[in-house]
Amino acid sequence: MAGRRGRGGGRSGNSRRTAAKAIEQMPWKQLINIDQPTEPLRPEGVEAIHSGGMRILEEIGIEFLHPEAVALLKEAGCKVRGETVFMDRNWVMEMISHCPSQFTITPRNPDRKVVVGGKHMAFVNVSSPPNAMCLDKGRRVGNFQDFQNFIKLTQYFNCIHIAGGYPVEPVEVHASVRHLDCLYEKLTLTDKACHAYCLGKERVEDVMEMVRVAGGLSDAEFDSAPRMYTNINSTSPLKHDFPMLDGAMRMVRRGQPVSVTPFTLAGAMAPVTLPGAVAQSVAEGLAAIALLQYINPGVPCVLGSFTSNVDMKTGAPAFGTPEYVRATQMSGQMARFYGIPLRASNACASNAPDGQAVWESMNSLWAAVQGGVNMVYHSAGWLEGGLIASYEKFVMDCELLQQFQRYMDPVLTSTAEDDIALEAIREVGSGGHFFGVQHTQDRYENAFYSPFLSDWSNYEAWEAAGSQWTAERANKIWKNILNEFEAPPMDVGIREELQAFVAKRKEEGGAPTDF
Repeated sequence: MAGRRGRGGGRSGNSRRTAAKAIEQMPWKQLINIDQPTEPLRPEGVEAIHSGGMRILEEIGIEFLHPEAVALLKEAGCKVRGETVFMDRNWVMEMISHCPSQFTITPRNPDRKVVVGGKHMAFVNVSSPPNAMCLDKGRRVGNFQDFQNFIKLTQYFNCIHIAGGYPVEPVEVHASVRHLDCLYEKLTLTDKACHAYCLGKERVEDVMEMVRVAGGLSDAEFDSAPRMYTNINSTSPLKHDFPMLDGAMRMVRRGQPVSVTPFTLAGAMAPVTLPGAVAQSVAEGLAAIALLQYINPGVPCVLGSFTSNVDMKTGAPAFGTPEYVRATQMSGQMARFYGIPLRASNACASNAPDGQAVWESMNSLWAAVQGGVNMVYHSAGWLEGGLIASYEKFVMDCELLQQFQRYMDPVLTSTAEDDIALEAIREVGSGGHFFGVQHTQDRYENAFYSPFLSDWSNYEAWEAAGSQWTAERANKIWKNILNEFEAPPMDVGIREELQAFVAKRKEEGGAPTDF
């Protein structure tokens, strides 16, 4: 097994080629957020939201639609009334004190390990839309080819650190075996950390086994450290359903991380006031995390924030709004108060890769930076409030992510003597320019961010080149990327073992469904 692991590894899809690359991108690097977080809440505001969350847990309660979870919480001393559980704040704080503030997920290629927590930021691909979209074919129901294409884009872009949920649902693949086909593609077309959906025990157990096999790991090696993760959502308001709890409980029993993300849209599934919505989100998230820590103290957990607002005229979800930004910043304060890593999203409500999509996504990404978010879901490709995975938006978002990577580069704020550049200033004086001085000549190639999508030419040059708008340039780029894509290497024996597992589970019927 050790020998097989040694032959594993991988690289981004374009790294083998030295010519005719689709783009020149920045190298694989996880972001370190060097900025101080924005904290809109004063200390008494943090305490008020904490107190509100604890009172929800103590006085109102959370429904757990899972008999074993209810039994475990009763065993732990929580008050139970049917499926509603009431948790003492001291017990909750004791349980969450076991959460590590930082942990590392190591996928089959250890060079792609990801740190979650502290000052680290990890970007995750778009996950779970039922529809795909591109300029050529428009909006359509997702299929397996679209799924594969988005997985290839996920692997190709170095600014995407985690291959999260399905970037688009391949609806023509039957739900009983979809997880088998999708995870096989994900584990062979990428070598990045991946995710399991909590949709019944078979899916979670199958994915854990496939990740173990792909990594060339024994059961003990898999269980000894985070190799993958899952994300569960509460059914807001104030409820955790059976499938997600069941999957999360199975994951933590094997030491694998769980992100708990309440879906608290202010004005619909949560109070219309942001502090009330965040307090509810904190209560729902900590309730599940406390359960998971009771099951396996010290298992990595992430507190998710998905607090935004709805359009009060139509009831439609809105994202990238001023309220979303503030809620994310406030959630960051609460996560730091509890010492738990934070997850948020690059969310937008736009129906096309247009200006609205860009400003809403930029708002969401700045909220993540300012809020100290550690895991940014849907970082590339999300449209229509999560109903569309867009090829062009994927490329556009990766341009933004690279710009944030450059923004966080410590070289930009270096104050070494040569960076102050007094001699260059002296040489140029008051009447010259800096283009030709040696100080510039020594640094010009890497002095500033170089975009792969933005067009910095003047109007005449842009017009002569075809007057292409941003989405049109992105359309050309993703096609070139797919044309040159090469999957990361995988040991032949491991690939055959994965294929055999998938075939066996399909013969057994895969996962049960309702249809």
